[in-house]
Amino acid sequence: MRSPLPRAVLTRLETGRLVVLSLLLGLLVGGLSILLRLALDGLLRGESALLGYAPPGTPGEGGLLMAFGEALPWGLLALPAVGAAYTWLIPTGDPLAELVRGYHIRGQWPRFPAQVRTLAGTLLGQAVGLLVGRDAPFTVMGQMATRLLARTTRLDSVETRTLTLAGAGAALGAVLHAPLAAAVLIVEVLYRRFEFEFEVLMPCVLAAVAAYAVYGLAFGFTPLFSLEVLPVLAASQLPAFLGVALGVTLVGWAGLLACRALPPVWTQGWLRPVAGGAFGLLTAAVALWSTPAVLGDGSGWAQLGLSGFLGPEALGAGAWRWALLALGAPLAFGGGVLPSVGVGGLLGAGLGNLLGLDPAAATLTGVVAFLTVTLNAPLAAALLAVAWGGDAVLPASLLAAGVAHLLSGETGLLPGQVRSRAASAVHAGMPLLPEGIRFAPRRAASAPATPLHPSAPTDEGGPTPLASEQELYRRSVPRSWEGARVSVLTLPPGVEVVGVVRDGTVRLPRPDMRLTAEDELVFLARPDAYQALEGVLRLPGA
Repeated sequence: MRSPLPRAVLTRLETGRLVVLSLLLGLLVGGLSILLRLALDGLLRGESALLGYAPPGTPGEGGLLMAFGEALPWGLLALPAVGAAYTWLIPTGDPLAELVRGYHIRGQWPRFPAQVRTLAGTLLGQAVGLLVGRDAPFTVMGQMATRLLARTTRLDSVETRTLTLAGAGAALGAVLHAPLAAAVLIVEVLYRRFEFEFEVLMPCVLAAVAAYAVYGLAFGFTPLFSLEVLPVLAASQLPAFLGVALGVTLVGWAGLLACRALPPVWTQGWLRPVAGGAFGLLTAAVALWSTPAVLGDGSGWAQLGLSGFLGPEALGAGAWRWALLALGAPLAFGGGVLPSVGVGGLLGAGLGNLLGLDPAAATLTGVVAFLTVTLNAPLAAALLAVAWGGDAVLPASLLAAGVAHLLSGETGLLPGQVRSRAASAVHAGMPLLPEGIRFAPRRAASAPATPLHPSAPTDEGGPTPLASEQELYRRSVPRSWEGARVSVLTLPPGVEVVGVVRDGTVRLPRPDMRLTAEDELVFLARPDAYQALEGVLRLPGA
């Protein structure tokens, strides 16, 4: 039945519900992030014993600004096996890419067992030093946290999509020590053009701040990178910083082209683990005979560049990482935020040394440019630089982000990105419908308004237009309907099921079809009848 409360009151209640859910999700993600960091630190200690080498780390995550030991040849033999296992565990894409792709197909993210496999793969890959960002396991953990919340709180399809993005943003805010920048990153990374999901921004901000508050209670609130206070950049230095941004943008754009050079057939089926093993073998060979700086996600080496400990040799290490990113991106290696931070930071440090620039500012400029090119997130990249380096780097960061986004266009490492909001199924004007159902112009006011079945034949032999008061609605399957056959559904008068959205396609509702939690239903109903249905479904236990 229809709620007796005015619509304005209902709107405030629904908004307040989302605020509370976002805060609860942030607290949950913060607690899980603490456990995940403890597990990852234990794995990294085991990795250093296996490989005989530990790359430098970031102060914010308890790392030290130096490398320990030398890479052992027999220890590096583990990289091909782990590379094959990683690509087998992650058959589609890295967690950030899956987050973007799943959102645009109306929240059809991988099932919980697949997310557990992705979490295991990212932890394993990051632990042994492959090009897997420390942020990757946190990103998938944030998505899993939304599923855990949904088990205790009834969520509709819109809330599920919004909170899944907020959970990923909360986890990224914790591991990057930049909650506001991470929230902006999540709402910006969905599109190739400069567009945002404004209705998702506030839940992401609330969840990210709450998660970082919990995470910081256990590990402190120090920034991810340690920097001295940077001086205000002089206007005369901006051309040199522009040169750094142009150079890093060009290298990043070339890397995107190289990513597409690998034949797609090599990354599918049984060839995918083989290619993953070959990638691990290549990483081991470079680490043994060229430079061990290719081990890990590169964030520690970016810290060395920020501290001024790297000279022109940073260009060589950045070039090797660039090559691994170009080869590994189709196999889900190098996805996320920190691998791009490592490549861009090394390139920026090397170019800044050649141009005589402040090493910290040049490194951050390279980070901003490379993140902008690879993720199509210029504003988030600039905000990350400000969160790590202070307000003094804002002019150079905005300049680098603007130039990189203008020159790189709409390319990027995330194939699931769409061009704009209009191209996303989430914002499509009307849902996909089964054959035989169509929208028709409303009848004149004098025409009879009797509800008619949309596929009933007319005298002319075609389908009868919909009655003027009937509309189409799309809704996720209520929990009480999961497992039920379509034929046993109890619907109010004036409501009928005309389609079932499953696996991205719309199917006709056969009477014996059983509904699942991932399905969505397409209703044909009068507005008042559909409101009555919603009132029943939103009751506790419905």
